[in-house]
Amino acid sequence: MHDLTYPSPGLTAGEGEPSLPGFHTLRLDTDLPPGLFDAAADALFGWRMHRAVPLLRVDAEQPQAATGVRVVLRFGPVAAPCRVVWAVRDENQAAFAYGTLPGHPESGEEAFVLRRDPDGGAVTFTVLAVSRPAAWYARAAGPLGRLLQRTIAVRYAAALRTAATRPS
Repeated sequence: MHDLTYPSPGLTAGEGEPSLPGFHTLRLDTDLPPGLFDAAADALFGWRMHRAVPLLRVDAEQPQAATGVRVVLRFGPVAAPCRVVWAVRDENQAAFAYGTLPGHPESGEEAFVLRRDPDGGAVTFTVLAVSRPAAWYARAAGPLGRLLQRTIAVRYAAALRTAATRPS
């Protein structure tokens, strides 16, 4: 994974709030309806969450997210190549993160973490990103770039809920 454009691959896999000097951290937690975990996990790992975001195109080299899988996200003319740097799926957690590759307008890592409370069945979806602008146009966007990143995270959460409630 030597082609990633940031130090510390896997930094979003641990507990707590990851950080890197000069990088911005975004965290968005969303509650999902109890009982939606399994369908949401399938939608997450099968790229259906990403594909349900309006105007976002997804080109993944594998049908399921897994460590090492390359994916290119396209938003209009902007291509954002990434590689999955970690993935875990068990009875109460389905999560993965991808890291940026050369050509991505940002540099960093973004994780998608779906958790089910084993006691109460509550389901939480978290988007966690540690990033900084890499392309000139991302740097020029300044705070608007962070607003766009937060808006996309909100769309991911809504798209996951939608994708999990519809058959594949």
